[in-house]
Amino acid sequence: MSLRVTFLGTGGAVPTTERAPSALFVNREGDRLLFDCGEGTQRGMMRAGTGFGLDHLFVSHLHGDHVLGIPGLIQTLGFNDRTEPLSIHCPPGTREDLHDLVHAVGHQPGFPVRIEEVAPGEVALDADGYEVRAFETTHRTVSQGYALEEADRPGRFDRPRAEELGVPVGPKFGRLHAGESVELEDGTVVDPDQVVGPPRPGRTLVYTADTRPRERTVEVAEDADLLVHDATFADGMADRARDTAHSTGREAGGIAERANAKRLALVHVSSRYAGDASPILREAREAFDGECLLPDDGELLEVPFPDAEE
Repeated sequence: MSLRVTFLGTGGAVPTTERAPSALFVNREGDRLLFDCGEGTQRGMMRAGTGFGLDHLFVSHLHGDHVLGIPGLIQTLGFNDRTEPLSIHCPPGTREDLHDLVHAVGHQPGFPVRIEEVAPGEVALDADGYEVRAFETTHRTVSQGYALEEADRPGRFDRPRAEELGVPVGPKFGRLHAGESVELEDGTVVDPDQVVGPPRPGRTLVYTADTRPRERTVEVAEDADLLVHDATFADGMADRARDTAHSTGREAGGIAERANAKRLALVHVSSRYAGDASPILREAREAFDGECLLPDDGELLEVPFPDAEE
């Protein structure tokens, strides 16, 4: 069951030649999700080869560097003869503005565009095997992040034990693994707990978008497999980070450390660091003992299951 993250836009409000504004593409076993859609997102999709087969768009807030790619992307989807609906999930009170943006310059999409407000704590998407839930962040406007949380998976199937109990190789293995008891030819009943281990956790991906560090993020990102966090500035501009309601790399690292996240990806890098963003990464690593990344635009990251190495 694949979970792939493509960093389409890792820059801040002002694009650079290397980093476009915010956009994160997630492919979860064929379900294609986009978190924010800054200017240049569709070019990033082409360069990274994600394709335009988008199912859901999650908007964190209405600052231009997170939404100005929407009108162009909507029109491109129409030019490609899209007919299936597109769902856009957004913070409370932003639906009307997003509607105007989708219909910019009088454009009328040739396919249904459903704009749905979702409040922090609510489930934006309830899908097969996972959900996407909104959570509150702290920025200069109404804003929120999103957490993709997978359901627990069945425990490992103990084939030698099943065969020892006399279960024939075949469909009954699958029924047991799915949680169903089976009856053998001699009338013996084998229950799942005899041959199936305890449930195994799914994966968690947390995307904060623009935010100050806050306790709620620590709670949402507890044991997360990947935390994608605002890291706009290095320590030398910590005052600027506070004034603009962003985070430093060290602050992002501190959140990841307290949450016991497995990996941290630093995004929304200010154009001030176009020449060298290494201080942001270095300071985050000083605060976080886990794996810490400063991804480039177009970088693809595979998120493994927590027990992948077992």
